[in-house]
Amino acid sequence: MNEIAESELVLNPDGSIYHLKLLPKHIAETIIVVGDQGRVQTVSKYFDSIEFQIQNREFTTHTGYLNDKRLTVMSTGIGTDNIDIAINELDALVNIDLTTRQIKESKAHLNIIRLGTSGALQEDVPVDSLVMSSYGLGLDGLLNFYKSNGVIDEEITDAFIEHTEWGSNLSKPYIVKASDQLAAKLGDGMIKGITATSPGFYGPQGRILRLPISYPEQNDKLSSFLFMDERITNYEMETSALYGLGKMLGHNTCTICAIIANRITKTYSKDYKKTVDKMIQIVLERLIS
Repeated sequence: MNEIAESELVLNPDGSIYHLKLLPKHIAETIIVVGDQGRVQTVSKYFDSIEFQIQNREFTTHTGYLNDKRLTVMSTGIGTDNIDIAINELDALVNIDLTTRQIKESKAHLNIIRLGTSGALQEDVPVDSLVMSSYGLGLDGLLNFYKSNGVIDEEITDAFIEHTEWGSNLSKPYIVKASDQLAAKLGDGMIKGITATSPGFYGPQGRILRLPISYPEQNDKLSSFLFMDERITNYEMETSALYGLGKMLGHNTCTICAIIANRITKTYSKDYKKTVDKMIQIVLERLIS
């Protein structure tokens, strides 16, 4: 096998992966990813013990134990571009020998769970509820840079493009399903639906401050989309890349979001940190059960 070139697999002087600054020993098989660096400690405070605490750029990582289960929680920052870095480098830690720069014959399969905050796109998805993303809808275009045949759900993607009359000047959307295994383990009692992943917080999600937007009807079209029993429940900025890259690389992925705003009713959580903490405790309990 050929070595992966230094320009493609970039390592730090200590041998750690470039952006995350991690070595293989620093991560568990089950990894919780959050956007905000501060939320890493909000999760790891529930661990019984912590082995590693590592920070580089926006990537803060804590690995430890809860009961007998080894867990990692890592911040990714915001956006699918950051998820592209995080997932590729996490995969490299377990599936590429960083010393020989060769891909391992036997592949490891990580469980990667995103815990995020989100805005609802349905009137009956209330603020302070929890949503499990049954699918990730990518409005960001990231997966179009990869050979993603067999990963994207073409039927539901085509139905979405037709329903929304998606602009030809926009990135082609894609829809990817969550891991059935993680969805069954984590999603009981939660609202389930398609999570739209946007490449921005303002214009791409239909917010208007001083700049006019090209598609003011976009949110109405997203809210009215229905395929079989699946509807678009919420907006955020990472899930589609997590699901797409995770599935392509053979990892299990799932997103749980705390709804802190409702874009239809124009309401906002009075205490979203309480809802986020509730989400964290529920997911941790289910991960160790």
